[in-house]
Amino acid sequence: MKRTALILSLCAAGALFYLKKKPAEPAIVQAATTSPATRVVAAGRVEPVSEEVRIGTELDGKLASVPVEEGDRVRRGQIIATLSNGDFAARVALAEASIHEREAELERLRNGARPQERAEAEANVAEAGAQLDHARRELDRMRGLLARGAVSRLETDAAEREFNVARARATAVQERTNLVKAATRHEEIRRAEAEVSRARAQRQEAEALLAKTIIRSPIDGVVLRKHRKTGESVSTQNGTAILVLGDVSTLRVRLDVDETDVAKIRVGQPVQMKATAYGDKVFTGTIARIGHILGRKNVRTDEPTERVDTKILETLVDLDPGSALPLGLRVDAFINL
Repeated sequence: MKRTALILSLCAAGALFYLKKKPAEPAIVQAATTSPATRVVAAGRVEPVSEEVRIGTELDGKLASVPVEEGDRVRRGQIIATLSNGDFAARVALAEASIHEREAELERLRNGARPQERAEAEANVAEAGAQLDHARRELDRMRGLLARGAVSRLETDAAEREFNVARARATAVQERTNLVKAATRHEEIRRAEAEVSRARAQRQEAEALLAKTIIRSPIDGVVLRKHRKTGESVSTQNGTAILVLGDVSTLRVRLDVDETDVAKIRVGQPVQMKATAYGDKVFTGTIARIGHILGRKNVRTDEPTERVDTKILETLVDLDPGSALPLGLRVDAFINL
């Protein structure tokens, strides 16, 4: 009897202990499943703030000079390459000569005939008038002789022809004189003005082509790559750059943020970065810009298990001043949430 009571007491105590412990189990499971991530990890590469500026040519030709080398600093507007341009310079000179010729013609039309030309025209009129008077008197004399039978009809007809020729010449000379003395017609001046404008446009075209043979730096920066040397031919067809420039006054890191993390990042968040080459050294920066469209990965690792079909969002991080890193270096970034 006592043994049975003892067994019942032990069972009751075990049941009570089990009931007290059972409610704590959901809390343990819930804590394990709701633990949030504390940071976003992304891979990236270092680049200049201007990105890489590839300098090519708008014309086919041969490089006359490439006076810069890799690592040289260049200023905006500085000549960094020149194509052989003797033919283009000749076109400019030819266009300049054409302008002078057209402008001289326009000035002549506006000024009209010179005094010497007017005097010559008046003299020609007087000469033609004198010849006409002489031919008229000669014709009158021949007609009188014909009436008296002193000359033949043939001689009289010849005198009449001379008179008609002299009269026609006098009329032509007078018309030319009137043309010399008259003011230039407006349409002729407008035509000459159009010719001047055309010549100037041809000069501008020639100068523009000549300017394209002189390649200038579009930015203040550093020569990152030199792909072509003096004497090499360049073409607009192959798309190969002559030089690659970059503004390294500020460095940036272009991150590949996984699509599953894009909602967790924002402009202004601090970022910590590490590179294998620098061991445990930490570089810092700030998110400056977040892309608006997902794309393929830009930064690849050598891991065989890496997924290359993952969608990413490009994110730009401005490195803090003093972060001297080589361009193109791969880094791992950590964005604290």
